[in-house]
Amino acid sequence: MANIIQAASRRDILKISAMTAVGGMLGAARANAAPKSMTMMHESSFIPAYDAYFKNTIASAYEKATGIKIIYETVSVGSIQTRDTTVAETGTGPEMAQMAFNWPFLFDEKLVDLTDIAKTIGEKGGGWHANAAEAVVVNGKWKAIPFGNIGQLMNYRMDWFDEVGVKTFPETWAELLEAGIKLKAKGHPFGFELGHGFGDNHGWLYPLLWSFGAREVDKDGKTVAIDSAETAAAVDFCREFFKKTMLEDVLGWTDVSNNKAFLSEQISCTNNAESILYIAKRDFPDIGKVTGQAQNPKGPTGERFHMLNPWTHGIFTHTPDVQAAKDFMVWLMDPKQVSGWYESAVSYYGPFLHMFDDAPFWHTEPRNLPYRDSMANSHLPGWPAPISRPQSESVAKYVVVDMFAKACAGKSTKEVIADASAQLKQIFKTA
Repeated sequence: MANIIQAASRRDILKISAMTAVGGMLGAARANAAPKSMTMMHESSFIPAYDAYFKNTIASAYEKATGIKIIYETVSVGSIQTRDTTVAETGTGPEMAQMAFNWPFLFDEKLVDLTDIAKTIGEKGGGWHANAAEAVVVNGKWKAIPFGNIGQLMNYRMDWFDEVGVKTFPETWAELLEAGIKLKAKGHPFGFELGHGFGDNHGWLYPLLWSFGAREVDKDGKTVAIDSAETAAAVDFCREFFKKTMLEDVLGWTDVSNNKAFLSEQISCTNNAESILYIAKRDFPDIGKVTGQAQNPKGPTGERFHMLNPWTHGIFTHTPDVQAAKDFMVWLMDPKQVSGWYESAVSYYGPFLHMFDDAPFWHTEPRNLPYRDSMANSHLPGWPAPISRPQSESVAKYVVVDMFAKACAGKSTKEVIADASAQLKQIFKTA
């Protein structure tokens, strides 16, 4: 058996290791040609145990199995895109890196085609969620491996909602408006970000737009479609929602603002990741006990939507041994390895592989289950159009966010839609 393995190609070894323990075989087969080390660059996780698990368990297990040292390089929150950009432009630095959002498209030419291992990983993991491809497939090629989605859902005070007669979270935006009016009258306003942060503004405004049947651009990715009756209805609703349920401060909020307001008991409802409940349980247990989480409401179309906020892993083209990096990626995403990594963060990163749809970690905190269920209707900004450079520019310039925010600040619906339409036509004129 040893002679057969030593003579095998890397692809043969992958097939063998898929049927047997990765253990010493993989290390023995690559001892002579394998690189001494490779680096995976990641943004520091909101969940400390997540980074610790990679460093202490995953990296050490791979080194023991193969002799290859995996260096886990973390960068501060908010700086990973800058570091990814620097590495891509200079062609030096980490072989592998965490991507987010639609960055595989932005870094297309600097990333290795991973279609082959995406197929292998998908087959072993029960298949990929369909929306995983939205973030990583560029011109028919998988330019990154989907890891997990950080959902943006409703976080609310169950006890305060109960006080105004709302026993379960409202199913529609209209019902949430009605509840919010009652709660604000009781001194418990809502707080939804309308400033120039990144996650918590897009996290509810794009889903709101889509749930009214509106969109920025048609499916062709070229035809600007923001000027519509559906958009006008969404804008009118948002203005009323803001005036009747919220603190005025939200117009200047960034991503940390709603967390602080919720945990200081200034607001009764917001749109956020699982972080509010996580911190509340850890640092404010009384608040943690009465914090609920729910999917976004349905709009007039009868549909509900959520923001797709994916973390993915790519391999840079400057990598000296691309196959070695691919081998690690396949090993990492094997359920035997990646299950523990997911579990270390409970359910903060919702897996894109179907075999984890009902994994035990989802039931560790049942209040997190809406984040799992939201995967079915989560999309990137610009949906239903495919990801593109113009769409990235629209997000960077806060076109949709500002359309809603300016309406809330006093501009007419006609004016804010005209402004957004003009911006989008300029952005997409060469698409």
